[in-house]
Order: sequence, then C-alpha cells, then structure tokens
Amino acid sequence: MTIPEPAAATVPEPAAQPEPEPEQSDRITLRFMANPQDVAASGTTVAAGSVLEWIDKAGYACAVGWSASYCVTAYVGNVHFTRPIEPGRLVEVHARIIHTGRTSMHVLVTVETTDVRERRYTPATHCILVFVAMDDARRPREVPEWRPRSAADEALQRNARERLEPRRRIQAAMRDQLYSDEGTTPSTVFRFLAAPGDVNWGGKAHGGTVMRWIDEAAYACAASWSSEAAVAVYSGGIHFYRPIRIGDIVEVDARLIHTGPRSMHISIRVRSGSPRTPHDLQLTTQCMSIFVSRGADGGAEPVRSLPLASAEDERLDAHARALIAMRADLPTLPVGLAHTP
Repeated sequence: MTIPEPAAATVPEPAAQPEPEPEQSDRITLRFMANPQDVAASGTTVAAGSVLEWIDKAGYACAVGWSASYCVTAYVGNVHFTRPIEPGRLVEVHARIIHTGRTSMHVLVTVETTDVRERRYTPATHCILVFVAMDDARRPREVPEWRPRSAADEALQRNARERLEPRRRIQAAMRDQLYSDEGTTPSTVFRFLAAPGDVNWGGKAHGGTVMRWIDEAAYACAASWSSEAAVAVYSGGIHFYRPIRIGDIVEVDARLIHTGPRSMHISIRVRSGSPRTPHDLQLTTQCMSIFVSRGADGGAEPVRSLPLASAEDERLDAHARALIAMRADLPTLPVGLAHTP
C-alpha cells in the first residue's frame, strides 16, 4: 500500500527585520592611567615621547580597524602639546579616520585627561597621522574608501585634503637640508642597537618608539642649551622613510638650529643600518620639534640667542624660519569637530 506524502506545512514568511547598523570601525578610544614611568626627566609631568607613543598606538589601532590589515606609520604632524599631563591622571586617546587615499588613511588623534575622581576631561594634545596599509608581502595595499556621513565629517575631510600639498612642500624642504660637520650649533647624538622590545609583530620598530627616541634626543639637546626644565610644545613634519629592524644600529641626531625669544627649534634625524656597515646609515625618520624652558610659574622662560658662526648655521636658521612660515599657512585643524558623530 502506498502511503501518501504528507502535505507540506505552510510556513509563514518571517517579518522583515531592519538591517543591522554597520560597525563603526572608523574610530576608536583608548582609556588608561598615566603611570610614573611615563614622566619626563623633570619627574613632574608625562614626557612628550610617552604621549607620542600613545598617539601612535591609538592611530594604529584605528587604521588597522578600518583596513583590516597590518599598517605602518608614514607621517605624524602638528602635534601641539597644549597642556601638561601629570602621572596618575586618567587619559583618553581618541582616533578617527578623516580621509583615505588609495593605500593611506589619515587619522585625527586627540588626547584628553582628567582627575580620576572628577571625570571632566580637558584637551591635552592633538595631531594628524597618516598610515599605509600593507599586504602579507609588506607591499602597500588598497584600503576601503572612507566617505563622510555628516557635515562634521565633510569639514574634517576637507581640512585633511587641504593639508596634502603644504605637507609635501614641508617634507621636500626638510629633506633638501644638508647637515655636516660645518654646523657649529649644539647637538646631541644617541647611538644604540634596536632591541626586540622595540619592534612590533611585523618585525619593525614601532612608530611610537621611534618618536620617543626623537623626543629624548631633542630634550637632551634643548636642556643643554637652556635647563632641565625644557619641555616640548610642538613636534611636526615627522616623516617615516624606512623601517628599523631588530639589531639595526640606530642613530638619533638632534641639532638646535634656531632660537626665538622663548623657544628652541630642534631638527632631529634618525638614521639606521646594519652593524656590518656602521658608516653607511640611511635616513629613516626626520622631525622638527619646538621646546621651551618652563619657569616656576609654568610659563616659558627667555632663551639665550643662538650664535650662528658658519654658513651652515645661517642656512639652517633660515630653514627653521621658512618652516615657521609654511606651518602658518596650514589650514586650521577643526579639532572641535573631533568628537562629533
């Protein structure tokens, strides 16, 4: 006997569900405590190098979240240290994508701090970083295009685009300078081997670590001319050209090239290479930092004028003045829009 197949049950169509909101992977916030080991040589406030490491970590996390790939720091610019940070303060580092190129991501980073008990955050630092996404063979790879979703996004992207050409001019001006033994102004040179703890899982030195080396050498140079109360108030034009690997010789050369009434302008160049060829090191990073010497009231003390004894001294002083003028032409960064959805 043939048993008939049961009639198929009628299953009602499920009710339409709203599409899930896409994950907002174009921004991230890191929150932590400023530790005693983060402080500068003065022992009272966090070193600029530590802040630069925080900035690079947040920017890196944001860039990797957007590109879903390993990324390298290509540029850090216009780091304004507007407020000192004391150890024990609660710190928030916010990073958000504001523009993408074919393989690059422009990230706005802001640093805010507060007393642990009050939780009222105040701005301390801001800057823009550029990261490049890399494939498994460590070659640049394309990244998803970032599109503004609000008027604030559009303003931030427009500002990032307006900075592209001025940044290229500043980079070219910095790379064109020659530093030789004919310079007579104060300088400080650090020389050491890149250790395993200095590199990331890609086998290259962290951008933040390199920036800490830059700040340490620049501080030593500034302190030799002024006092141990020297602090960084600005770092800019930090361009990364070549990676630094474990075991490389690293040379960080900081030279004072210009003084204002209360400021010291220090050019820093990082070179690296194989220990087998210690006299053939290649430029890996360059930067210009501005230091002041803080007085007892927290204000900047007068700085003695830098004597210019050679043609190279004169040329580099003029170079510093030209960079001041170029930075003045940069469009103002709308930092107030950083936390706008």
